[in-house]
Amino acid sequence: MTATTPRDSSTEQTLGALFATASRDLSTLVRSEIELAKAEIRVDVKNGATGGAMFGAAAFLGVLAVILLSIAAAYGLVALGLHPGWAFLIVAGGYLLLAAILGLVGKKVISKVGPPERTIRTSKETASFLKRPRSDGATADRTPGAAGAPTPRR
Repeated sequence: MTATTPRDSSTEQTLGALFATASRDLSTLVRSEIELAKAEIRVDVKNGATGGAMFGAAAFLGVLAVILLSIAAAYGLVALGLHPGWAFLIVAGGYLLLAAILGLVGKKVISKVGPPERTIRTSKETASFLKRPRSDGATADRTPGAAGAPTPRR
């Protein structure tokens, strides 16, 4: 005969109560994690905005420096004996030449950009493979080009 201990109903919880407690604790944990993520993102966004503003200010000051250095270069040509009008035209011409060179190089680089040919080709292969009728009972979930998968006929 085995001795059984009487169950104390005040210390044991039902399965429903345990599930409710676990669900409540999980909800609290998820909410806490979301709040932590929001706080971290808030700090990151603030740092990003501050950094972006500093880059903007640096770019503005760089543009001002280029303008002032251009004027200084023109006055340097004037100091060498050139008429001021010609000096400023030479500096402006230098900038136009630089702009033309950058434009041509940019055009050459952009002309190399084309459509994603491999993606288009594999998409067409996949579409034709999926459209092909199956007489052998094969499923359509195998992609062409994958190991062991049949490749579509052309």
